Amino acid sequence: MEKIKTIIHWSSYAYYLYVFGYASLFKVFQKNSMMQSMQSLGFNKVWTIFIGVGELIGVMLLLAGILNPRLKNVGILVLFPFAVGAFTAHMAHQEYNHFYNSLIMCVLAVILLATDKNFKIAL
Repeated sequence: MEKIKTIIHWSSYAYYLYVFGYASLFKVFQKNSMMQSMQSLGFNKVWTIFIGVGELIGVMLLLAGILNPRLKNVGILVLFPFAVGAFTAHMAHQEYNHFYNSLIMCVLAVILLATDKNFKIAL
């Protein structure tokens, strides 16, 4: 069971890193398709770059988290509001074909924290 949990954790981590990695870089380096998509959601160039930098900080924390697990968890928590925001924005604009990745990111954040050996929630 522990091996399955580890496989789920690291495969979720890889996909989380992949999606936020390319999304942040597309925003920071202003890829045309990303800029047009963000503009259709109501975000101008400055806000799009600002969001991309925030996501990039989270991605760098995820990468640093390979060596320091606390930073990985901080990165997940930094990126979680961006996932929720993306899901909300796509749903509000009825872009149902684009909301899947953001929904998956919301779910994966919970899975990553729940399967992490170094993260505990005490209620």
